[in-house]
Amino acid sequence: MIFGRKNRKPITIVDKKVVDWKYAVCGYCSTGCSIEVGMNAVGKPVASRGKGNAPVNQGKLCIKGIFEHELSGTAGRGTEPLMRQKIYDDFQPSSWDAALDKTAAEFTRIQEKYGRDSIAVVSTGQLLTEEFYTLGKLVRGVIGTNNYDGNTTLCMASAVSGYKRSFGADGPPGCYDDFEDTHCLMAFGSNLPEQHPIIYWRLKEALEKRKFPVIVIDPRVTMFAQFADIHLPITPGTDLVLLNALAHVILAEGLQDEAYIEAHCNGFEELKATVAKYDPVTASRICGIDADMIKNVARIYAKAPSAMSIWTMGINQSTHGTDGVCGINNLNLITGNIGIPGGTSMSITGQANAMGTREWSSCSGLPGYRMLEKQEHRDEVAKFWGVDADFFPAKRGLQQTDIFPAIESGEIKALWIVATNPLTSMPNQPRIKKALEKLEFMVVQDGYKDCETVNFAHVYLPGALWGEKEGVQTNTERRVNLVRKFVEPPGQAKPDHWVFTELAKRFERGRAMTFPETTSDIFDEMKLLSKGDKRNLDISGMSHDLIEAQRGIQWPMREGEKTGSPRLYSDGLYPTPSGKANLLAMDYIEDNEVPDDSYPFWLNSGRVVEHFHTRTKTGKIGNLNKFSPTPYMEMNPDSAREQGVKHQSYVRLVSKRGDAVVMVQLTQRVPHNMVFIPMHYHDCVNRLSLGLLDPYSRQPAFKQCAVRIEKIDQKEAGRLNVERRAY
Repeated sequence: MIFGRKNRKPITIVDKKVVDWKYAVCGYCSTGCSIEVGMNAVGKPVASRGKGNAPVNQGKLCIKGIFEHELSGTAGRGTEPLMRQKIYDDFQPSSWDAALDKTAAEFTRIQEKYGRDSIAVVSTGQLLTEEFYTLGKLVRGVIGTNNYDGNTTLCMASAVSGYKRSFGADGPPGCYDDFEDTHCLMAFGSNLPEQHPIIYWRLKEALEKRKFPVIVIDPRVTMFAQFADIHLPITPGTDLVLLNALAHVILAEGLQDEAYIEAHCNGFEELKATVAKYDPVTASRICGIDADMIKNVARIYAKAPSAMSIWTMGINQSTHGTDGVCGINNLNLITGNIGIPGGTSMSITGQANAMGTREWSSCSGLPGYRMLEKQEHRDEVAKFWGVDADFFPAKRGLQQTDIFPAIESGEIKALWIVATNPLTSMPNQPRIKKALEKLEFMVVQDGYKDCETVNFAHVYLPGALWGEKEGVQTNTERRVNLVRKFVEPPGQAKPDHWVFTELAKRFERGRAMTFPETTSDIFDEMKLLSKGDKRNLDISGMSHDLIEAQRGIQWPMREGEKTGSPRLYSDGLYPTPSGKANLLAMDYIEDNEVPDDSYPFWLNSGRVVEHFHTRTKTGKIGNLNKFSPTPYMEMNPDSAREQGVKHQSYVRLVSKRGDAVVMVQLTQRVPHNMVFIPMHYHDCVNRLSLGLLDPYSRQPAFKQCAVRIEKIDQKEAGRLNVERRAY
């Protein structure tokens, strides 16, 4: 009996009338959960469930996956190409031929007038890998611009740069099974329960079998921090100081793995000399962590038979992001925790297929982790594609965060945006808007015509979404998994690989190359290109059918092998000239924007469990959007009392770049001098955020900037709130 009621309402499970289940892998975060989508008798998706025998999620799904089948019926979808002459004109419906002809003609005109690199292409982490490969082939081999990047620069670029600097190549060396084997887990700026719930469930399963210490480093008391054994509330942007101090303690107390360092590492003496300056007392004054706690954590980590570190945006989105990743790698190298069960440095990737674009899209180089800077790599890909190797540039061009300033300066005249929304996701949003207004031509290819960036397009191309096309994705642990098509895209919307292939036919170089028509044929081409002596990224033993049968396969899986490889570098050999990993000696340079008398609060941002990126998808699904349909910020109750701010009132936040109106949620999760805003809302946190970039990865410092709080007319703010709830 509940609250005195004698007649309880029985729990009923609605019969969705499912007649068939279709296999897929989730299209939201990078966890890589295997899903089955239930189809009713008329072919409509009506249910989602986790695949029970899948190695990643073992039947579990988070709230986004549970309602993912609803994507095919969401509002705002593009159903036909649209064109206009000026961005202030109304869009007019167009045919695909006319829209693609216009796009090819404008690209050709602009390149002939201003040069090959006057066009920029920015893609996403949301396409299928075969589509990334096809886009890279089109951009590198046909269009020829060197200004090609993905919005992974906003989330994973620092991890990529850190892996390359430390190990010689990109690619997380560990796997989810390491949770089962580790004796200590340290998480930097990663809120697993909300950002990657099923990975957190894997961790909880491991902890129930065998208790080991969990240490969370985060300035905010996240859900993960609340569940941890030790929480280190670090001063924003100072992770490198803490990492150097941990290394200092390990080396000063002789806790390092001398044999591993001697056999497999370069740069030890330089590292030792640098971290000697970061004693715990000195470090504590910068990073805000007690000196004794630094010693305690260093000893726990170094003395564990195996230890692993994970991180997400708290490390990456910083002016010191790449150095922070290298600092984590240093810690694991000096303790021998790379390539062993339970010992790894593992970035928890953001988007569903951010790994796919890193591997195959050619954004940062050439497909298969090949580098533009290496002549042998340019020759290899050119021969495979049938193009002149001299057509490839000898080094990488501009990254996404440098492309927009290049628009301001007039170097870039045309922009192609594919399935991403920079008008909401880029820092310093007012500056991005002004840059887009300067373009002579912009084409936006997206599944949703109400994506904010479409407002600045001359041509809109409607793309198919998840489940409306077929192909593979790669998750955080290098596991390649398959999305089967189970529903047709609406109207004239097309799969992205079809768009890329059709556009290629409108260029002379494209007609001279081979562009396979189906994703399975594209995958077969990628398999051939993945082969190579000692190449880690080898998928030659995979096929679409085998991937589905095994519910995902980790690379490398070479031709003739039956399964993939769970870990990299288990043999201690690294893809560097010496065959050894690099220990990096890095000093901390203070270049954060810090609070002052005029802007007294740190501004932090991040995900919440119910939303994904700029809400283009999740904002349309009622059972997700209802939990946070409007912008809000977390604020400490003591600070609110001092500022005269009440719970659920509205305030105006102001930074040196702009302002935003938010609803206040009082909570002890944030410290006295900090506020937190979810990253997902348009005209909100990125009107305030800082555009400073990491020097290696060019990733923005979303997490560290300063703001002040001002009062605002509550009725006007309420009107804005209602307006925002419309989407």
